[in-house]
Amino acid sequence: MTEAQQDVIELLTHDHREVEQMFQQLEGLRGQTDEASKKRRKELVDQVIIELVRHSVAEETQVYPQVQAKVSAEEAERAKHEHSEAEETMKALDGMDPDDPQFEAQLETLMREIREHVAEEEGEMFPHMRTVFSEQELVELAGKVQQVKKIAPTHPHPAVPNERGARLATGPVAGLFDRMRDAVTGRGRESD
Repeated sequence: MTEAQQDVIELLTHDHREVEQMFQQLEGLRGQTDEASKKRRKELVDQVIIELVRHSVAEETQVYPQVQAKVSAEEAERAKHEHSEAEETMKALDGMDPDDPQFEAQLETLMREIREHVAEEEGEMFPHMRTVFSEQELVELAGKVQQVKKIAPTHPHPAVPNERGARLATGPVAGLFDRMRDAVTGRGRESD
């Protein structure tokens, strides 16, 4: 299936796999204390946070309102709550150095939270969506998610409520400032 025809479930599942690959790389570097390994861990954590924030904002603004309306308000609320918890963890981890005594604990918490969230989405929400939404609706929703991800923030903003209106109102501005800050600091660019 081409990217233009990819449906939202395929798109979000692909995002999940990319983050899981980064988690596995981070686990492979656990216990490494040389400078190159610590630098790589920091780069990977930054990239995980960037991807998770963009993914979360897109889900909160485009997917969860549709799930709430057509599938299950309970599933949408549970997913938003899980995002809120993970966002608090990402906020604590954002900017933290791998030498920080809390780094490993926060990273472990984030990986557990995200893995549990992914299991629920892929095991419950996505199958429910497949039964309720038409293929065309799922493809259209993928396009909307891709558009939001382009302008979404790259840092966690847990003070912003995980509601569609609040995220749509603040997302583009926060995203612009986040990307400007990232450009200045080099965050999100892998080293050569």
